[in-house]
Amino acid sequence: MKALLIHGKDDLRLEEVPTPEPGEGQVRLRMAYGGICGSDLHYYFQGANGEYVVREPLVPGHEVSGTVDLDPSGELAPGTPVTVHPATFGTSEAGVEDRRHLWPGGTYLGSASTNPHTQGGMSEYLIVQDFMVRPLPDGLSLKLAALAEPLGVGLHAINLAGGVQGKRVLVSGSGPIGLLLTAAAATLGAAEITSTDVLDGPLERARAVGATHTINVSSEEIPAMSYDVVFECSGVAGAVSPALAAVRRAGTVVQVGMVPNEPRPINLAPFVSKEVTYLGSFRFNDEIDQAVQLLTEHPNLGDVVTHVLPAEDAVEAFAIAKDSETSGKVLVSLWQDEA
Repeated sequence: MKALLIHGKDDLRLEEVPTPEPGEGQVRLRMAYGGICGSDLHYYFQGANGEYVVREPLVPGHEVSGTVDLDPSGELAPGTPVTVHPATFGTSEAGVEDRRHLWPGGTYLGSASTNPHTQGGMSEYLIVQDFMVRPLPDGLSLKLAALAEPLGVGLHAINLAGGVQGKRVLVSGSGPIGLLLTAAAATLGAAEITSTDVLDGPLERARAVGATHTINVSSEEIPAMSYDVVFECSGVAGAVSPALAAVRRAGTVVQVGMVPNEPRPINLAPFVSKEVTYLGSFRFNDEIDQAVQLLTEHPNLGDVVTHVLPAEDAVEAFAIAKDSETSGKVLVSLWQDEA
């Protein structure tokens, strides 16, 4: 079968590899689309995602869709369109029994955090555990279904914040996750949504998917104490202090973007004096099911997709995805016609 493999920094190859056979409790999928995530960009352009270094050829991709190719149990018919929850879960710990995504020892598709690496879905076929498969409702295309995983990230943050209906929302950072969160917040009834970025291209896309106001923070300031909830999606450490200043008294800030794992100065005075709730948000638990439903009911969420390129042009796709002025969500088409 064909597969995209990252061998190290700036080294992405299209190769022929053995087609895997599913074992007990597994399903083989024929892949249709894979979204390029920030972690995929780090693996390709830096050869590492934080502390996780590419030590062996790694198939990227955890935002995927496809169809069932072979289910040994017979429960899923060949051709069934699906998306995938990309996680397996480790061992429960006290205090997080209901948060499987925080259990230690789990895996995630397309990750170099494990040894051997957990291969991702940018390949012709993919083997997954049967509990990871999510059959698609009628009317949800494979292209849209590739957004279920990143949309689930945004929905998890919204759920942590207690919802957004009727609230004044600030979305800090208008990359793909910020755009999906903006679109979801508009769909879920936010009273108003302000999106920020340092570039005009992402802000134009944010307005197109539901932002009522935009702020280019390279030249404009975010008004203080103006928002009920702030979603910090940029992952830039310098954006945390403005987020804490922007939220109202007793408001909520959710840190969605992954910040550098190192000490950075943050102004905590507003956090203390306003009794702000500051929450971390890591991937998601089961919000991918909510994402599938929302994508089915609101296909306009797919407006965050700006580019779809064939797998043969994956190097170009990754270059486009890195250029946030030009692109929103970039998808790679994986050898299967749209269904």
